[in-house]
Amino acid sequence: MEVLDGLRASVAGDTAFVVELIDAFLADSAPQLDAIDAAMASGGAVALIRPAHTLKSASATLGATRLSAAARTLELAGRSGSLAGADAMAAAEGIRAEWRAAASALRAWGAKEAGR
Repeated sequence: MEVLDGLRASVAGDTAFVVELIDAFLADSAPQLDAIDAAMASGGAVALIRPAHTLKSASATLGATRLSAAARTLELAGRSGSLAGADAMAAAEGIRAEWRAAASALRAWGAKEAGR
């Protein structure tokens, strides 16, 4: 993953630090996903903004662009005040699958790089 390689280069090649960032992201994103689910279930547009924004930014930092895009769609829906749009519904339905795909790729990068 090019973004992770760039991130590692920005911290003087400290792979262990990047792996710590990945681990923190994986741990911290679970409550964000739960908050997104709760906001979507209750129709709470305002409640959606913060967890979607947090997930968007953190996933972009680690190169999980599809996850970041889904979270961005949800953040914008929350800011618009309407969660009923097709884009928001599709993003909400797919965000956990995107998270699982991102988590798998991030873990694989960490395992590969730690073994070097």
